[in-house]
Amino acid sequence: MTRVLVTGFEPFDAEAVNPSWQAVELLAAHPPAGLTVTTARLSCVFGAAVDELRTAVAREEPALVLCTGQAGGRPDLTVERVAVNVDDARIPDNAGRQPIDEPVVPGGPDAYFARLPVKACVAAAREAGVPASVSQTAGTFVCNNVFYGLMHLIATERPALRGGFVHVPYTPEQVTGRSLPALPAGTVADGLRAVLTAAVTHTTDIVASGGATH
Repeated sequence: MTRVLVTGFEPFDAEAVNPSWQAVELLAAHPPAGLTVTTARLSCVFGAAVDELRTAVAREEPALVLCTGQAGGRPDLTVERVAVNVDDARIPDNAGRQPIDEPVVPGGPDAYFARLPVKACVAAAREAGVPASVSQTAGTFVCNNVFYGLMHLIATERPALRGGFVHVPYTPEQVTGRSLPALPAGTVADGLRAVLTAAVTHTTDIVASGGATH
């Protein structure tokens, strides 16, 4: 059994729910075969979320970490390729902090690539019937803060650990009265199960188009 830690976020920006945590709970209730899945709900707060993640990793000692977060407006499940060393908040976090052009880790590398077979994960989600794509940016809000924090932890302290980040769309309940794309939390959970299975079974990525023109 491979031990996996999966994280989601608490609600933010006046939303009543966060689809990342909804999907993670559903995933944990019915984990993929061969995986032991533990979870952690992270605060939507710069720095504090990374501290919570580090605590969960130390507690669970997983072989793989998959962090997830809400990306309202995106139409599909997006597997992130790159974490960047910058916090630049368009809105305040849940503690009222709004850093502008600050490093996630002072003196750290400008960016890290995910330690996941990104394209294999996308292909697996699609094969499970869940729309998915590669994303070239996790933004500069708390999701990227956590993604970079995870990759820095792996690079500096836990080289055997593998991990990455997946953004998920709004759920239908969040977009009532708004013309925005959405996916049910159960569908997202199905996609995350496929992503985890691909991440565990592929030590190298597949060759497939996943680029972007803009």
